[in-house]
Amino acid sequence: MTAVKNLHDSTGGQALWNAVSDFQLTAWRRVVAVLLTAVPSIALAQLPPPESGGPPSPVPPSVPVPAPGQTTGLARWLNPSTAPFIPVPEVATDPNSGTTLGVLPTWLRTDENHDIDRIIAPDILHNPYFGYGMHVRLYEYPSEDEQWSLVAQIKERVERGFDGEYQIGRARRDRWSFTAGLIYDRDGTPRFFGIGNKTPESSQTNYTAAQQVARAQIGLNISRIWQLAYTVRARSVDVLPGTLPGIESIEQRFPHITGLGTDRELLQRLSITYDTRDDLTTPSHGTQWVAYGGLASRGGLLNDSLYSEAGVDGRGFWPLRQDTILAVHLALRYLLHANDAPFWALSSIGGGRSDIGAEQPLRGFGAGRFTDRHSFSMTVELRHKLLSFDALSTHVDIEVTPFVDAGRVFGRSGTVPFTQLHAVGGIGFRGIARPFVVGYVDVGHGSEGSAVFTGIGYPF
Repeated sequence: MTAVKNLHDSTGGQALWNAVSDFQLTAWRRVVAVLLTAVPSIALAQLPPPESGGPPSPVPPSVPVPAPGQTTGLARWLNPSTAPFIPVPEVATDPNSGTTLGVLPTWLRTDENHDIDRIIAPDILHNPYFGYGMHVRLYEYPSEDEQWSLVAQIKERVERGFDGEYQIGRARRDRWSFTAGLIYDRDGTPRFFGIGNKTPESSQTNYTAAQQVARAQIGLNISRIWQLAYTVRARSVDVLPGTLPGIESIEQRFPHITGLGTDRELLQRLSITYDTRDDLTTPSHGTQWVAYGGLASRGGLLNDSLYSEAGVDGRGFWPLRQDTILAVHLALRYLLHANDAPFWALSSIGGGRSDIGAEQPLRGFGAGRFTDRHSFSMTVELRHKLLSFDALSTHVDIEVTPFVDAGRVFGRSGTVPFTQLHAVGGIGFRGIARPFVVGYVDVGHGSEGSAVFTGIGYPF
């Protein structure tokens, strides 16, 4: 199971903030749909008017005459530059959540520089597992240095949640940076296949995860490049029987696995970051390296009664041409001591996003597909800008991104992590409204078939 399910990222609930994991409500991958939906509308708006063979017919005085070039009627709603909001058809699919259908009216507000500073995106949807439901989403971007968001969701059956996050000092211009988040998430989609790198697909089980998470991070900015950070996360997880039809519940196949029922975790982590990226949201060059170590307990400070961890996470970006960027990510995590750690606290790979110190992507498989004490993951993407256009008073870029994911989990620290890798190939489509908004649709294919993921933000 991911560190925390992401509310901002996937329609069954995946993760907006990494460790808090899009806080695990169901997420918001539809910005891409918003941006892609705008393309045909812009094309329509740019078509020249039909030529007339004679003078225009007189217009009754009671009917207002639109100014030349002004969009009216249905065309006003289809043109992103004049529509009061964009009614986006919502089609979200995920290997664990199934296909969700709905409508997502999206309001984007821009500042004087035509940068998006607010997104309001409620939706009404239907999921075959959980029935009808709705989200309420508010994203605020007051500046490059400060952001906050609120997401709430509820469905007819099982799922509901809340996710709030606040960040300040993102640009590291001042001495200190601070991030805080609160999450409540009840998720009916998680899967568990057992422990190991070769667990068969036939061992799939389902469970319901109810989580409450409080997280804070304070960072000492030694410079714009170097940061020393302390993270504390208190988490309560209740693993309940699964509810999905046709899938065995976890306690039936794995009755003795550690982590069933209610468990608590207090994680304290120290990390050091080296970061030369030119942009935090849409980097085009530079690297980021994070080395971390932590202790997790069921209670008390500075003890590893659950586990201790150490790992490294790196990502690099190199421009090959003006419109093409090579992006590479790798992550290696070890649980140095695992003293009766619950299965959901172990390392895992699968799903569509990277979470530092937690689950890593493998976009041909659902979230949490492979689980064990240690994990290795590597991704290579070629991010190519296909086209650009103006929409809703902001500028939008569309990227096409071939990618390759590879990774594995392992139980012994002496194992060479680069062997017996699970590999996935695929292609991604991204809509970018700079400087803060990225939406993606990624389609990957692995040994167990194809999977589609959508979300907000780059996968890494």
